[in-house]
Amino acid sequence: MTKVYKGGCACGAVRYEKTGSPVAEVLCQCVHCRQRSGAGHSAYLVFADRDDLAMTGMVQSWSIAGDSGNMKYHAFCPTCGTPVFVSFAAAPQMIAFHPGSLDDPSLFAPQFVTYAARGQAWDALPAGLQTFAMMPTG
Repeated sequence: MTKVYKGGCACGAVRYEKTGSPVAEVLCQCVHCRQRSGAGHSAYLVFADRDDLAMTGMVQSWSIAGDSGNMKYHAFCPTCGTPVFVSFAAAPQMIAFHPGSLDDPSLFAPQFVTYAARGQAWDALPAGLQTFAMMPTG
């Protein structure tokens, strides 16, 4: 059964609806994710493509080079500042929503942790998740 993921920003100016199945549900402990989130990690619901994506409202974005040297684009609501999604120069069709922006965040079920080597002792993550010291390849 295909799921529909609906969400948006805190003020309601940005809304999205994505139909499909995510290719990954990730917690990331890299430095950029910690800094951007203001917490020990960020969470991502990653889709391989933007097919069946509907979005209303305008987002602004800022960019930063990841460890790979490839650019990441962080989209947020310009009114309330809520982070909504991340996109990637190296994979322009891919989109990664922040599950905290989902209307039903219980749809998010993290599968693994990336950049665990950069995790902080105070950042308690769910037990039993597969961890990767850096970003898994292949």
